Amino acid sequence: MIYLFAGDDAKNKLLAYEKFLKSIPSGTETFFINRNDFNKTQIESLYSGSGLFFSKCAVIFENILEYEENRDFILEKLKPMSKSPNSFVFLESKLNKMILDIFKKTRAELNIFILPKAQTEKFNNFLVANAFGQKDKLNLWIYFRQAVDRGVGMEELIGVLFWKVKDMLIKKDFRKFSEAELKSSASRLSFLLPEARKAGLDAEAAFEQFLLEAF
Repeated sequence: MIYLFAGDDAKNKLLAYEKFLKSIPSGTETFFINRNDFNKTQIESLYSGSGLFFSKCAVIFENILEYEENRDFILEKLKPMSKSPNSFVFLESKLNKMILDIFKKTRAELNIFILPKAQTEKFNNFLVANAFGQKDKLNLWIYFRQAVDRGVGMEELIGVLFWKVKDMLIKKDFRKFSEAELKSSASRLSFLLPEARKAGLDAEAAFEQFLLEAF
C-alpha cells in the first residue's frame, strides 16, 4: 500500500503524517529514506518481498520527489510498490497534477493539504540559512520563529540549511565555522528528522535544539 502526504500546508500535513506514523504497529521494521541515503537497489529489495529479519515493513520517503533522478525512478516503481505487502509512505511538498495522477492510478491513499490562497505568501527560508552562515544567533532565532509562525515545515528549513552548509563546504568558506564544524552540522542535519521521529520526539523541538547547540 502507498500513502502520500503532500501539499504546502506544512503544519496540518505534518500533524497527519506524524499521527499516521504513530499508528504503525509496534515491532514493524521501519526504514527512513531521504535524499542523502537514496539507494535504488535497497528500494527495489524492499518492495520485492519480505526481508531476512521481518515479514512486513514500512518504508518512509522524505522529500524524495524534489529531485528529478530520484523522482523518475520512484514514479516508475509505484506500481510494484502498490502490490507489495510492505507499506510505502511519502512526505512531500506541493506536487503537480501529473504526479498526483500517477499516485492515483496506483490507488494510493492521498492526503493532500493545501493552504488557502490568502496564506500562500512564502516565507524566505534563506533568511534562516544566511543567519546561520553568518553565525548570527539573534536573527537566526527570530527568523526561525517567523518561519514556524508562517507554517513552514521543518523538512523545508532543514533542507535549506543543509544546502547552506554544503555550499559553504564546497566553497571552502571557513570564516565563521571550521571545516570540521560544518561537516558535523551536515551530518546531524541529514539524520535529524528521521532520528527524532524514531525516538518519538517533536520535529520542531529537535530542530530548535540543533540551532541552540550549533554555536
